[in-house]
Amino acid sequence: MRTATTVELSSAATEVVTFAVEAEKLGLDVCWVAEAWGADAPSALGYLAARTDRMLLGSGILQVGTRSPVLVAQTAITLANLSNGRFLLGLGASGPQVIEGLHGVAFERPLARIAETVDVVRQAFGGGKISYSGKEFQIPRPGGEAVPMRLSTRPEHAVPIYLAALSPAMLRLTGRIADGWLGTSFVPEGAGDAYFAHLDEGLAAAGRGRADIDICQGAEVAFAADEDELRGMIAGRKKELAFSLGGMGSSSTNYYNQAYSRQGWAEIAAEVRDRWQRGDRDGAAGLVTDEMVLATTLIGTEEMVRARLAVWRDAGVNTVRLYPAGDTLEAKLRTLGRAIELVGEV
Repeated sequence: MRTATTVELSSAATEVVTFAVEAEKLGLDVCWVAEAWGADAPSALGYLAARTDRMLLGSGILQVGTRSPVLVAQTAITLANLSNGRFLLGLGASGPQVIEGLHGVAFERPLARIAETVDVVRQAFGGGKISYSGKEFQIPRPGGEAVPMRLSTRPEHAVPIYLAALSPAMLRLTGRIADGWLGTSFVPEGAGDAYFAHLDEGLAAAGRGRADIDICQGAEVAFAADEDELRGMIAGRKKELAFSLGGMGSSSTNYYNQAYSRQGWAEIAAEVRDRWQRGDRDGAAGLVTDEMVLATTLIGTEEMVRARLAVWRDAGVNTVRLYPAGDTLEAKLRTLGRAIELVGEV
């Protein structure tokens, strides 16, 4: 398995850059840069491209609802050329709270928007005049004076496209058109029906198999010295998981909640969402079980984490995205360094 992490430059930007630079020295293979509702990813990626030499750099993710497809292509070409071919283009639909609540853009037909964006991006990568007629995008705009144009810049390197996907429909699309899958809320034991059945359906429709796609899954990693410390770690993560189940999205659209529901926790996930939406954050966290935390993280003693990584490997994960725990930069780097070593061992 390859190793990866995700950073975001919304706060403590200097420390985050130092973390990424030092992570490369530890042997990290890929650094994804998120933007969520904070710092934009392309600016950070351009800076990290200048500060690093070897590891791949990916947008994890660019929100397609806030950018035109051609702007996505321009951004990808620029970052790929600046980084000497180290750029991975990660795209995602985000959710209604961010797209509508923050950006004021309608969160409608995200599947079609993603699919058509990838079509236009690949057309732009090809270097010809861009002409596209879809349900979401018409380039050039019909009825006006414009004619098709080509970009004045060309990609000097291949740019793999990854899609962030949790829902069955988006997983099928990922299997059909993407070079990689960016996943989360991943439980290897429940991934067959919840994730891989849909991904494989899309792969088969395109005449492809698992070997043709990079499966990149992420989880927090933390090492406990003993069972007492582990119990404290688990307790501390329950509110974070409750936020994912109850606060990441609207009351009716929460892909994280739906993913946990498909993996065996439908009743708990529904109740956590309801309590969180009512403002009972502590009550919501109290419903999260130890099993839910351990199943979707890499938290435990070194022996536990090593064994869990082997389960991820056997489930088909190609790239493990590590979110190292720690109160300081040094602590996070120690955790990341040891996790990279364990990935190598398994």
